[in-house]
Amino acid sequence: MRCLVTGGTGFTGKALCLRLLQEGWAVVALDYKEGLKTEELRRAGAEVLIGSVTDRAVVERAMSGVDTVYHLAAAFRELNVPNSYYDEVNVGGMRVVADAAVRAKVRRLIYCSTCGVHGNVEHPPADETAPIQPADYYQRTKYEGERVLAEYTGKGLRWTILRPAAIYGPGDPERFGMIFRWVARGWFPMFGRGRTFYHPLYIDNLVDAFLLATPDGKGDGEAYLIADAEHFEIRELVRRAGKAMGVKVRIVSLPFWPLLIAGHVCEKVCRPLKIAPPLFPRRVDWYRQNRAFRIEKARRDLGYNPRIGIDEGLCRTAEWYRAEGYL
Repeated sequence: MRCLVTGGTGFTGKALCLRLLQEGWAVVALDYKEGLKTEELRRAGAEVLIGSVTDRAVVERAMSGVDTVYHLAAAFRELNVPNSYYDEVNVGGMRVVADAAVRAKVRRLIYCSTCGVHGNVEHPPADETAPIQPADYYQRTKYEGERVLAEYTGKGLRWTILRPAAIYGPGDPERFGMIFRWVARGWFPMFGRGRTFYHPLYIDNLVDAFLLATPDGKGDGEAYLIADAEHFEIRELVRRAGKAMGVKVRIVSLPFWPLLIAGHVCEKVCRPLKIAPPLFPRRVDWYRQNRAFRIEKARRDLGYNPRIGIDEGLCRTAEWYRAEGYL
């Protein structure tokens, strides 16, 4: 079996590629740039192609002989680009990939969307029937990608959508990096009360979900929230990170609104200078937007059962951060 993983050199894509290779798949990883330690993919046997999902010729080349497509490529934390770039990659790229998949007679396409399409969860925990209310251009364009994919129902392409919660784990220096770096100092600035819900998703659990959605008939035409078994208040998440690192962390409560104002100002000042802002509204939203979900639909239809809990996941991640010199 031969598969294509778009976004294959990124954190999630690389983890998926390596697992698929272990399972005996022939893997093509397509991404617009080299990722962290991409050579590990090549040594493991993946074919790595560098190119954008907006380039039809590149996508068609990558799609040759492919049985299954895992579409993970997305504009995510691209800070020095216009908002239209997110439409170009997340919406236009979805159409390019789906068109090529139909022409290549691909058996299945599994699309990695985001739990963020539900925006701030007003009545946590939420399931897939919760309102679609994306809060920013990334979340909006990911949902638009879902709508584009739905247009291909009945065109010979079977598809399934996964909406992951907050992905973390060894292999990525950014996600949870802020938490670990502050905890390593022995204290954590908590803007607001810290009672907001946060729902982590350990990378191995997400990769399990991708594989479970791969066989014929698994979740055809459906969307699934994918998350760990538990959600937490962000204060508790910080405490668990301290426990994983063997650090007693002191949480310092600070007012939220000055941080939000600073995030907007920082983004507006840095954008015309083409400088990546150290603080921006989407980062600030971590302190105030509820993320808490039910995963019963994925359990029932896909057989999904998250294997790695928060304490084990945080310990593994902290060990990787230390080993790679990020702490």
